[in-house]
Amino acid sequence: MADSARLYASEADAHTFATNLLAANGVSQEDASLIAKCLVAADLRGIDTHGINRLPSYLARVRQGVLDPRARPTLTEATPVVAQVDAQNSFGFVASSMAMSHACKVAQTYGIGMASVKHSNHFGMSAWLVQQALDEGMMSLVFTNSSPALPVWGGREKLMGVSPIACGAPGGPSSPPFILDMAPSVAARGKIYKALRRGEQIPEDWALDAEGQRTTDPAAALQGVMLPMGGPKGSALAVMMDVFSGVLSGSAFAGGVTNPYDPSKPANVGHFIVAMKPDLFMGLDNFRERMEVLYQKVVGCKKMAGVERIYFPGELEQIEEVKRRREGIPLVQAEVDALNGEAAKVGVELLKTRSASQ
Repeated sequence: MADSARLYASEADAHTFATNLLAANGVSQEDASLIAKCLVAADLRGIDTHGINRLPSYLARVRQGVLDPRARPTLTEATPVVAQVDAQNSFGFVASSMAMSHACKVAQTYGIGMASVKHSNHFGMSAWLVQQALDEGMMSLVFTNSSPALPVWGGREKLMGVSPIACGAPGGPSSPPFILDMAPSVAARGKIYKALRRGEQIPEDWALDAEGQRTTDPAAALQGVMLPMGGPKGSALAVMMDVFSGVLSGSAFAGGVTNPYDPSKPANVGHFIVAMKPDLFMGLDNFRERMEVLYQKVVGCKKMAGVERIYFPGELEQIEEVKRRREGIPLVQAEVDALNGEAAKVGVELLKTRSASQ
């Protein structure tokens, strides 16, 4: 889409709008600010599928009574290094942040901390939890399960979720941190919702329609199934997410997580979170020097034909974040209209935007 057709919101305006909108729908000010921060972080990194455009679907679930905006998660320690958070059907952002905070605190003492989360909801872009750990100087693993969208290899029905795999580690003295956040499908399902919202087509290798045929129509794709990356490998990774996030936690699993657009019952999502000190086996300076070597080796290796630059995992998103902090978060009119429609329902000030020419 041409830049002239886009509207732009500043980071501050997007955060203020999202916070006010959530608060007006019953979310505490503290939780609303946290959720807004996570959504805006996704927008800044270029992950538009998990940014403030998610607000209408979240608030629809609040109105439908299947997501509790006032719920307070509870934490129970299973061992000195392991805890479980019962999200109590709260926003996934709130429960998973509590889990990561506890895991990091425990890891400061014992070197590693682990937390399982049950009875949760979608927590947006996984990378924000990786960043939460990085802000505490920690390495991390972040798993979650999600509603059925992906067949197991050889199957034709939705069973596994397009559940992201995320992890991170502090970078070297002059290199960015390692941040991996990827779905086990060819593309994240949120990209199909984004294409539908914007009236765009999708690549034909992303999904199958209800008849098992490849499709470029996002509406048809949502009636069919996503395709796993790498065939059986992506399928196996999706199963792994369900084992660690669903089976282990006591949350829904094996296709039992409720679709975010299904108002019939709570989602019951599960998460699995680990934080680790990077200096468990060597001094921190040594670890960071080794990360510097790894980074330089990765980005400096010989390039295949047609490649101008090689990036470290997470580096492209960090570059985009710098750009969007300067230029603003790009939106299309339909997205702004949907957000402002939510604002009008509760008397919140509309989202401030500007055109590309302003």
